[in-house]
Amino acid sequence: MAGEYFVLPENGSCHVAVSTLASIPLAEELARLAPKGLCIVGKTETENIGIDKVIRNTITNPSIHCLIVAGRDSEGHRSGATLLSLCERGVDERMRVIGSPGRKPVLKNVTRKEVEAFRNQVRIVDMTGCEDAGTVARKVKALARKMHMPCGVKEYARVVKPLTPAPVERVDAGQPAKVTLDKAGYFVILPVPAKGIITVEHYANDNRLLRVIEGKEARGLCGTIIRNGWVSQLSHAAYLGKELERAELSMKMGFKFIQDRA
Repeated sequence: MAGEYFVLPENGSCHVAVSTLASIPLAEELARLAPKGLCIVGKTETENIGIDKVIRNTITNPSIHCLIVAGRDSEGHRSGATLLSLCERGVDERMRVIGSPGRKPVLKNVTRKEVEAFRNQVRIVDMTGCEDAGTVARKVKALARKMHMPCGVKEYARVVKPLTPAPVERVDAGQPAKVTLDKAGYFVILPVPAKGIITVEHYANDNRLLRVIEGKEARGLCGTIIRNGWVSQLSHAAYLGKELERAELSMKMGFKFIQDRA
């Protein structure tokens, strides 16, 4: 599954994977160091979708027998603690990770069979809190030199048959349809760098100025406009969000903002 991780092609048959939890720079540094034995490394910030992806990307590679959990655990989500709980106790009948301290540790994109395949395939090594890439790299090398116990059963995971996850519908995006005017009107976006704000003028389709909305961030402006019902089409809301983000970025980066098809 797609995600923000690094696969080491030359180590594709190696046995060790690393989750750096919320420590994104640690994943980048480990990929640069590329210690012998490291197959894949990436962040895991959430206790549900993030772990879904860890499971699916592990069970499709039978070479992976060890998962190091390192880096800073994500506050509230507690993805690291959830991975450890999953390894030790599994999931209940609702696919909730037993014993997880995370907010919503419910796995909705994997099956119970896939969870058990993951638990039987890998042993989890807890290095939570360690953000030193050199220390983690040395652990990778040490683990790669020996076989590892799976976390779900008491036997060595020497040969694992890869499990193919259930397919998910994939849709190729086409060209956008012809734009139609929103009956709620249109917007003109005007960044004001001197004041650190973005001004949004809301016009009726007969070009009457209805209101002026001001804010510092695209997210707040877009949320205010949608919450008040000043857009009536999903396509218009998506366009507005894109242009507001560009306007905010123009003030941060110092480039001239030109609104596209106001």
